Amino acid sequence: MTIHSSHPDIIKRLKRAAGHLKSTIQMLEDEKPCLDITQQLQAVEKAITNAKRTLIHDHLDHCLKDALSGEQHPADETLGEFKEIAKYL
Repeated sequence: MTIHSSHPDIIKRLKRAAGHLKSTIQMLEDEKPCLDITQQLQAVEKAITNAKRTLIHDHLDHCLKDALSGEQHPADETLGEFKEIAKYL
């Protein structure tokens, strides 16, 4: 299994999201204002969205490009994989 160059950045983004989520839970437990909690949830959502986008773009750039050049999978399989991952964009 190959670690892609984007994976450390994705891990960092997800750890940031985990920190924001932990803070959000604490804010709820401490009965902080709803606006503050909503802002914190927005930060969680943004961090996860950015991590997902980075992972998908990396996959398209590396894995599918290699597959299209015939190095890994038949074209039908590659097209199916592209359609499958496109659902998450």
